[in-house]
Amino acid sequence: MRATTTVVFADLTGSTGVFEALGNDRATRSITKLTYWIGEVCAAHHGRVVKNLGDGVLAIFADSKDAVDAVVEMQRVHLKRIAGWPEKLRMRLQVGVACGDVVEVDGDCYGDAVNVASRLSDLSGADQIWATDTVTEQIHAPGEGVRFRSLGPIAIRGKVESRVVFRIEWQEELHTGLFTQPADLAQQSRPVASNGARIELAWLDQRGSFTAADLPINLGRAPEAEFMVNDQRVSRLHAGIAWRNGTFVLTDMSSFGTWVRFTGSQTELALRRDNCVLHDSGEIALGAPFDDFTVPTVSFVLEER
Repeated sequence: MRATTTVVFADLTGSTGVFEALGNDRATRSITKLTYWIGEVCAAHHGRVVKNLGDGVLAIFADSKDAVDAVVEMQRVHLKRIAGWPEKLRMRLQVGVACGDVVEVDGDCYGDAVNVASRLSDLSGADQIWATDTVTEQIHAPGEGVRFRSLGPIAIRGKVESRVVFRIEWQEELHTGLFTQPADLAQQSRPVASNGARIELAWLDQRGSFTAADLPINLGRAPEAEFMVNDQRVSRLHAGIAWRNGTFVLTDMSSFGTWVRFTGSQTELALRRDNCVLHDSGEIALGAPFDDFTVPTVSFVLEER
């Protein structure tokens, strides 16, 4: 059976701390209850769970609007649920959504949309929903308080070409002026005003603050780098940060690579002469991955005004 469908990957983060706090039996029961509830939310929105993956759920939907409604409800209900939980027990949701051809075989499903949804879930981080443009372009009237914000083209492991990705903003209290409305999707390639956007960088005792108007800048070992990181693993001009279509874009230009990790996610995005869109906050490792505790790591925070 083959059909064009919308794929949802919903993963719980922080399960390691739950196992440490509760022990294997109680933690397993807690996670199972949560994944079962995720499946119930999908079913209530006309979706179907394909399989559970430990602390994650893979589900498919015939309609992208139903899929987005489901994942928004998940995030809103779950955030309220865990508000009073002890910090070690707060497993949070990260979700990836993609649309495309899916092949179902023996109770499992395969296809590009499955792989992309899984990867977006990994990249998104806690409390986030990332979706491809093939999902958002089908939705002309999202639910109340929901906005789509373009993150621009993002390199996805295993894919030759970058994919345009949107972050689905589901927090009703957020300032709606920051977000891209669905009606504006056709205009996403037009330059977006900086509106006071700023990126704050920090390494050891060094600090740097750059507005969108200050960009592009370079991170590197050379004195001419706007943000200097004096370490032998760092190339003279190791990486650049530019302002493109309303987003901060990090590009690796180094000999040994650059790694990015967003706050709330344990997934590392490896860049080799490639780029990614920065969002919210996180860390940039220059010259080695994060598991090398000596690697020079630059923290970043994005501010939008």
